[in-house]
Amino acid sequence: MTPSKPSYLIVGAGVFGVSTAYYLIKKYPDASVTLVDRDAFDADSRVAASWDWNKVVRADYDDIVYCQLGLEAQDIFKSDPLWKPYFHETGIYWMCRSDYAQDVLDNYKKLGRKADLSAVPIDEARKMYGGLFDDADYSDVKEVLVNKTSGWAAAGDCLRAVTAEALKLGVKYVVAEVASLQIDDRGRCSGLKTADGETLTASHTILSTGAYTSKLLEMSAKASSLPGLRAGDRIVAGGITTGMTQLDEKSYEKFATMPVGVQGYDAERGPFIGSLPPTKDRELKWWGQTIFKNTQEVIPGRHISMPPPEQDYAQWKVSGRLKEDINHANRVFYGKNGASWKMEKHRICWDAFTTSSDFIISPHSASEGLYVATCGNFHGWKFFPVLGKYVIQMLEGSLSSELTEKWAWDRERPDSSLNPDYPRSEMKDLLDPVRKSKL
Repeated sequence: MTPSKPSYLIVGAGVFGVSTAYYLIKKYPDASVTLVDRDAFDADSRVAASWDWNKVVRADYDDIVYCQLGLEAQDIFKSDPLWKPYFHETGIYWMCRSDYAQDVLDNYKKLGRKADLSAVPIDEARKMYGGLFDDADYSDVKEVLVNKTSGWAAAGDCLRAVTAEALKLGVKYVVAEVASLQIDDRGRCSGLKTADGETLTASHTILSTGAYTSKLLEMSAKASSLPGLRAGDRIVAGGITTGMTQLDEKSYEKFATMPVGVQGYDAERGPFIGSLPPTKDRELKWWGQTIFKNTQEVIPGRHISMPPPEQDYAQWKVSGRLKEDINHANRVFYGKNGASWKMEKHRICWDAFTTSSDFIISPHSASEGLYVATCGNFHGWKFFPVLGKYVIQMLEGSLSSELTEKWAWDRERPDSSLNPDYPRSEMKDLLDPVRKSKL
């Protein structure tokens, strides 16, 4: 008997899942490749962290592995007709409170890549870009990294376009909420069960489920009586606030050609804060300084961080305290220049985190046929054009030993206190107080 052809169920249609589907169908045109997501790929609103107005595209990393991957992805953004329309090479302006700028410069040099980037003294940097960041907070800043080859991409538009291309090539797309994995008596994963009771099967099941990953594995561990499926402390779901203001015509003319702005901090101060150039609709965006967990009891006796239970993760219900996060971001970038801006379109974005900020791209050690490709740590989107290439290498056993170890399901992980971008707050502590009715 000839073995059946491999088939692939990819749970989650964000950048990890879509890139994997795209690369699989291009390499194996006759393969059965199915994306499963709770939202339609062209829905007006989605829960995927990858779905957004815009995302940063850069290779400015002090970790040389992600620097190299970032450069590889940018080469595609700049040359491939599928990706090129969505990339905007505006540059990046990174206020560094450590040796970050020098580490980035060293990585470019080690990789033999030349780019228009430099570490600029503060006094000189403040005059750049028409003085847009002259009134920013430069306390403890050592120098400013300016890389004119970095930029941003229209994230949601790009995700839709690549998904549509994958479907055109033969990928199937199923809109469904996944309730649990299908695990047989031998502990092998043969597919999944949806919330509606439907069973989907495949020889390979790949979890690209972001912030939903830990919850799905907890429910699957209970359903299968296989506790080894649980993510444990490998993955933590975290949320962050984003917000936008719509510039008037005069302000838009001033800010239209601005670079991505970044306020870099250390682990003691907390996450770096970003400001992205305005979209074609004149909307300028920030993300805040607070990354938070939402620890809940997922099943009796088991507490994990997970997004709110609403179908849309309650992403548009943003508390006053979290909106203040965006006001703070406005002040540390633009000072008095943005004092009159009205903050609009607040949203909470959820993603999966590891303590090291590394992805997990690995077989799941507790179940044959089950694989994990997720944990964007809020920096995964920029690698969209290349993620699928490395997921296929993992599936086929050809991933380099360095990346196999770095992205392994089972590996030694550093303490989260060393990671400035790890979720430290709890969502319940950031909600608006409930007013008690007077008796």
